[in-house]
Amino acid sequence: MSIYGLPRPTQWVWRLIIANAVALLLLTALVPSLAPNLAFTPALPDALRHPWTFVTYMFVHAGLLHLAFNMLVLYSLGTRVEERMGSRPFILYYLYCGLGGALFSLGLSSIQSGPIEGASAAVLGVAVAFAMFWPDAELMAFPLPWPIRARTLVISLLLLDLVLALLKVGDGVAHVAHLGGAVFGYLFFRFQALAGPGRAPRARIERPVMVQSVSRELDRADTPVPRVPRATERDRDETAIETDRLLDKISGQGMASLTPAERKFLNEVSKKKRH
Repeated sequence: MSIYGLPRPTQWVWRLIIANAVALLLLTALVPSLAPNLAFTPALPDALRHPWTFVTYMFVHAGLLHLAFNMLVLYSLGTRVEERMGSRPFILYYLYCGLGGALFSLGLSSIQSGPIEGASAAVLGVAVAFAMFWPDAELMAFPLPWPIRARTLVISLLLLDLVLALLKVGDGVAHVAHLGGAVFGYLFFRFQALAGPGRAPRARIERPVMVQSVSRELDRADTPVPRVPRATERDRDETAIETDRLLDKISGQGMASLTPAERKFLNEVSKKKRH
């Protein structure tokens, strides 16, 4: 834990932060002329002539402030999401949401014009995943002086993007791409729900944070501790789903990949089965 109660970055969150920081350094100090060739242009046939830009635009940022904001949100929310989803599904989901931002902008090129760059679409997809998993989690979001629920925060940001996109304010922000990343993220979870109740995400009430912890419980542990609740039929299903996820994680990454909270959860499940 950091002194501010933020979680330790997980595998792909850490790699994405490093990759974006290195890309900004290289494109700013060494090869600035390369940046326009990596940004995504939401217009045909330019987009098809440069297919790599559907992905590379996610690693091009307009400056340090742009990078810092995106990486702060990825760090504070993405860590929890990667722990919940697993590393490989998380990075695929991240890239999928970023691709969704590009496709959405291409489809609505009459609203979104000009080159697009930055990880915002992918990061907003991660924020949607966080809100799907923990809709009632309380977050501190600068400059608000009070905590706000994850679901309320994400919906508010998307409504703001929608209004600004429709008004065509010309502020240089890719509002349509933001909406695309969020829409694709939401559809991902809706399709999982249609695939069957066993694969749909289960929302749990926890209190992770964007900038600073507002919960004393989180200051005492690296991650929120999942508790095994009373044995109702629905709760047993949720416990089984979480147990299966952790067993899959052990199988793919080894026992050392478990967080202290996940180890405690498995121990509690094991004790209940012995009684």
